[in-house]
Amino acid sequence: MEEPDVYRIALGMIPGIGGITARKILAYTGSAEAVFSVPKKTLLGIPGVGDLLADRIRNTAILDQARRELEFINKRRITCLLYGENAYPERLLDCHDAPMLLYMLGKVNLNGSSMISIVGTRRPGSYGMDMCKCLVRDLASMNREMVIVSGLAYGIDHCAHKSAMENGLDTVAVLGHGLKYMYPALHRQVAAKITRQGALLTDFASDQKPERNNFIRRNRIIAGLSDVTIVVQSGHKGGALITADIANSYHRDVFTFPGRVGDPASAGCNQLIKTHKAALIEGAGDVAYLMGWDTDQPAEMEKPEKLFHGLSDKEKQIIEILRSEGHVSLDRISLKCSIPLSRISGVLLNLELAGLIKCLPGDVYCTDG
Repeated sequence: MEEPDVYRIALGMIPGIGGITARKILAYTGSAEAVFSVPKKTLLGIPGVGDLLADRIRNTAILDQARRELEFINKRRITCLLYGENAYPERLLDCHDAPMLLYMLGKVNLNGSSMISIVGTRRPGSYGMDMCKCLVRDLASMNREMVIVSGLAYGIDHCAHKSAMENGLDTVAVLGHGLKYMYPALHRQVAAKITRQGALLTDFASDQKPERNNFIRRNRIIAGLSDVTIVVQSGHKGGALITADIANSYHRDVFTFPGRVGDPASAGCNQLIKTHKAALIEGAGDVAYLMGWDTDQPAEMEKPEKLFHGLSDKEKQIIEILRSEGHVSLDRISLKCSIPLSRISGVLLNLELAGLIKCLPGDVYCTDG
């Protein structure tokens, strides 16, 4: 009998299958193993699965490829995180394009209470480097359990990872390639340190080489893993601005430092502020205040308990989840409440009609008021 990991890995390696389609297939079949054993007719009955994709799933070569991948994973002690399983990052469940499978080298709590992404230009000036170092240092003094997320690129990314470790924080480096490679090669040493004080994370199989489009794709993981994305310094174009846009699409907070007017290195940050895509911050204190971490601020008044009058236990549970977490995706509500997708829509519609919740674009829900 095959190890369960073979099927989990194979599901994430099928050519032409994205996270959205893979999750549909998994929901219909019930398990990764079942995906490769059900008849082709069953696969064709799943929305988004045509003849070509069904044949690829039925092709035994994908399982052979997965076995080779598993050998590499076991040798390197890499952890596989499958969408919907307990260890999978909960924050990514709210992202419509979340990866089906993640590979993690190292050990870190991806569901920690405070996850912050720090990104920026690959060619920062002294201002950007100083802001990054001071920000991480001051954040660490507020919360030793905080995890800093970035992309291990030159410049601000590298500074964020290094500053996190120097200040005793765990850090996660999201890669745009498989774990057989390291890009840029000059960061191999800091990457090794990250595996001991955090983790390297990727949704690419081990033999995937660094390619330009991969780094754009990995930005969605940087944004999705975190409660807030902070752009330290960025020109008018760049990956940091792409990450900020993705974070906004996920209904996550985006903050940035203002730069001097006319400074090309900060043009992107100033534009984010000017277009209301990011809140202006001057330091860690602003982050704590805007995120509600400042304990000196008066606590938000509790809503009257009459809100729950006449609701079922499951409806109460959904309201509590939305009140505590803010914007939550349909998939995540279904998983947290143990209600099948086939039934959850009706429950949510009743709450929406009662004026208790709102449905946002992308099947994301929040409380109404």
